[in-house]
Amino acid sequence: MARRIVLAVLALMAAVLGAVAVPLGLVAADQDMHDFKDEAHVSASTVANIAEERLDDGRPAPALDRTIRQLSAGGDLVSVVNESGSKIAGTPGQVAASGARVSHVMATGRTASYPAGGRFVVIAPVSRDSGRGSVGAVVLARSTADVSREIGVLWGVIAAIAGAGLAAGALVAVGLARWVSRPLSRLEDAAQALGDGELSTRSPEAGGPSEVRRLSDNFNLMAARLEALVRGHQATMADVSHQLRTPLAALRLRLDLLAQDSEAEAAAELAGAQEEIARLSRLVNGLLAVARAENITTPQVNLAVDELIRARVAAWRPAADERDVGLQADLTPVIARMGEGHLEQIMDNLIANALDALPPGGTIRITAAPAGDRARIVVADDGPGMSAQQQRTAFRRFATSNGGTGLGLAIVDRLTVASGGTAALSDTPGGGLTVTIELPFARQDRAPRRGAAADRARSA
Repeated sequence: MARRIVLAVLALMAAVLGAVAVPLGLVAADQDMHDFKDEAHVSASTVANIAEERLDDGRPAPALDRTIRQLSAGGDLVSVVNESGSKIAGTPGQVAASGARVSHVMATGRTASYPAGGRFVVIAPVSRDSGRGSVGAVVLARSTADVSREIGVLWGVIAAIAGAGLAAGALVAVGLARWVSRPLSRLEDAAQALGDGELSTRSPEAGGPSEVRRLSDNFNLMAARLEALVRGHQATMADVSHQLRTPLAALRLRLDLLAQDSEAEAAAELAGAQEEIARLSRLVNGLLAVARAENITTPQVNLAVDELIRARVAAWRPAADERDVGLQADLTPVIARMGEGHLEQIMDNLIANALDALPPGGTIRITAAPAGDRARIVVADDGPGMSAQQQRTAFRRFATSNGGTGLGLAIVDRLTVASGGTAALSDTPGGGLTVTIELPFARQDRAPRRGAAADRARSA
């Protein structure tokens, strides 16, 4: 942002200076050159007026010699020629003027001028007193070095002023950019930390424009309310977990004691009650898991997805072998960003669901690889799969097609979305269900963490 502000201000100033300085320089340079040419024309006309006495009347003209000496001292070359084109007076040196040009000027009686070899040449006719025709001509060649030097100095001054203006504008732009961007950068860092689960994060007191200060205050107010809300939900979940699990465990223990001394018919009824209590316990645990996933505030970290999945596959392989289900993994090294421990829960739920759905001889294939700017994880099985309607509702609570609690895919969806990813279901070619998880890539400024499961697998 700061760079864009500086570049925008500099571009605006450059455009303004260019629109003002360049035309001003062109006008000034043109005026200097125009004055230079006018002076050359005036000098040539003056010499022609003085030379008329000598050429027309044949009288000596001391003023002509003085004028030629003065012009010569200034670096001009002067030649005074008669009607036949013979030089009768002037400075030493050859003047760059052709006889044809001189003849044309004397014939027309009109002054001519043109540049030649770094000089500006003026040919002025010497008219008769009677006004009929010309008795000769004056050729004056004046160097353009001085006027070119003056124009160069003029452009240098304009460039220096423009450069100083740009430098001053750059300093002002940098100061303005820092004044605006620094508090915004701190606010961005605070927002990122809050999004990563650090609920106690607040934006520091910042300067900058009043709009940025109000934005910072509103962010802190929002963060405080969000922290209070999430902390309250977490406390509620902890209370519910304790209040529900404890009486369920006590009730199950009492039923176990009753079953020991009961007759066969009563024992069968008590066993059914125990199964219902066990099912209720699973539902409570699942609901608490979904609630934790929906109110997740675990700070996000960079994870080595391939190593973590490899560790979970190793942990589930004995269960897969026991059910005669193939568990395959094709993993490409990829680093993703999500809450620590979440990917383990996602993989555990997906593998568990697939194992429950597959008959003996089935296969679960897990792949992980980069996909554009995201990490893609695919868990595909060749089981019975789901209908289109079941796939549309699979991520809802209690949506089940195999008699389970219907909370596994709901947990997968909540944890994935909480990390900024997406979860989708599709049919496996040839039959079965495919779950595709896409997660954001890891940040380049943070080192990947391999996860507790991967560390345990390596230590084992």
